[in-house]
Amino acid sequence: MRELAEVAPEVRDRLAVRFGDTVRAWCDALPEPVDTLTARWRLKLVEANGGGTSRVFRCLRRDTGTSAWLKLTPEPALAREKAAALTAWAGTPSVVTLLAQDVEAGALLLEDVEPGVPARRLDWRLPEVAALLRDLRTPAPVPERPPAVQPLEQRVDFLFRLTSRRLAASGTSGLLDPAVLGRARGAALELASDGPRTLVHGDLHPGNVLSGPGSRMVAIDPRPAWGDPDFDAVDWVLDGVTTPAALEERVGELAALVPGQSPDRVLGWCRSLAVLNAALGICARRDGAKTRFLMALAGD
Repeated sequence: MRELAEVAPEVRDRLAVRFGDTVRAWCDALPEPVDTLTARWRLKLVEANGGGTSRVFRCLRRDTGTSAWLKLTPEPALAREKAAALTAWAGTPSVVTLLAQDVEAGALLLEDVEPGVPARRLDWRLPEVAALLRDLRTPAPVPERPPAVQPLEQRVDFLFRLTSRRLAASGTSGLLDPAVLGRARGAALELASDGPRTLVHGDLHPGNVLSGPGSRMVAIDPRPAWGDPDFDAVDWVLDGVTTPAALEERVGELAALVPGQSPDRVLGWCRSLAVLNAALGICARRDGAKTRFLMALAGD
């Protein structure tokens, strides 16, 4: 099954947007560490997937016959921060379980989540989202920021820089006024610099949440940060919303279900991060109601 570890050209291109062209050498060499890790952890590769930061392999564990996910990233620091967050959330039923790690190799072994349907394909409800957010906000107390986890300010700054790169790579930079992006970045950094401080998932959109046992939502693939937990609510209150009134209503409904969540701060995060979500539509050259609403929310 060594061919599963080979990286297709379109996947290499996607990784290069995130990491630069040097990632292509990592792609060339990937089969070797995959062989090493599958032998060490007694795995059989079944299929390959992955997003913009990693390659992910569904595996069978030879010792138990159960499924697991082997995740490798070309940037060991990413694996290190994910492992730190998953360790801090260990035992939290709404977060995927970390089975093993080799952060120097950029590798994590994760427990399978069943049935594992992404929330973006489900007719999810706010009470389910609220249960997930409550679990993320109230794990066993984390007294201080884990050394591997970045402050939220750094996560926010990275997201804006990544958006600029994506716009450039798609040839759509001219479709988004740099002043709008700059104002949004300043507002987001201001929010990130104050407010409560706790462990934040950092990438909690409906594609990174799966259906788990008993219909519980289970978060996967954190890009953790230390800062305001209201940051994690943004994608859920914006999803499917195209009017300010509908957004305010959903923000209020969710805040009523999540103790400690601030409707004003969630709305502030929505306004400052809306341009990042709009940029996804701009890169894909989609000029629909959703993209237009997000740009209006950003103050374009």
